[in-house]
Amino acid sequence: MTVVEENRPFAQQLSNVYFTILSLFCFKLFVKISLAILSHFYIVKGNRKEAARIAAEFYGIPQGQGSWADRSPLHEAASQGRLLSLKTLIAQGYNVDALTIDQVTPLHEACLGDHVGCARILLEAGANVNATTIDGITPLFNACSRGSASCVQLLLEYGAKIQWETCFPSPTHEAASRGANVQKGKFLETPLHAAARLPNTEIVNILLEFGADINAKNSEFERPVDVAVSSSLVEKILLLHEVTPCSLCQLCRLRIRNYIGKSRLHLVPQLQLPNILKNFLQYQ
Repeated sequence: MTVVEENRPFAQQLSNVYFTILSLFCFKLFVKISLAILSHFYIVKGNRKEAARIAAEFYGIPQGQGSWADRSPLHEAASQGRLLSLKTLIAQGYNVDALTIDQVTPLHEACLGDHVGCARILLEAGANVNATTIDGITPLFNACSRGSASCVQLLLEYGAKIQWETCFPSPTHEAASRGANVQKGKFLETPLHAAARLPNTEIVNILLEFGADINAKNSEFERPVDVAVSSSLVEKILLLHEVTPCSLCQLCRLRIRNYIGKSRLHLVPQLQLPNILKNFLQYQ
């Protein structure tokens, strides 16, 4: 530090530091926005290879590895949370249920990335809410593994099957690379098993409210409460639910929703029922 700088008031020196930090932040933000616009341009123009290169270099998304090698532009947009690109591609006629080699759909990617906006757009465009990969992974399981309560709520509102059993034959699966705990070779895991492993009580409560089976067992005969962290709040919630029977209102709601069926849940507002009952059936 020079003599002139040492003689400056401390407040002035501190303000220079803050200005430098602000400048770096603005520059980083400018670079990110520029890359987003550039990536969107290549996606819209159909230059999938160049868009994938940008994603690999600047967003850490590997190319040529497993199911990533054959992703569609929709997969890329959904995994990166690029809502504008996603809307543009859907408007251009891209298949919202496009599959990779491992049968991963854009909805799987959106839920694994906790991009609820992208997930909503895909579902509104007709994406299969219960699509399964070759390992039996559903978007709901991905959302639970990620700890995304908003995605879980959205998927259940669109009729996601809550008791879908999932198997993990290989730790190289997409969910494994993103944090799902499959090191013990678990099979027949339900979304509630995945949620119970995390310290997220909101997701557990949502799943239970939508009728998740608290006694479902995996291949090691473990229930969700058995895989929860000992003495955690999640474990306490599951234990309490075991000894607390569902209310008659809750049982009726689940029965009616099952009778209506996933494909017709969007017609609930048209039922000749009081608004309070229609809202109750839609968890509103």
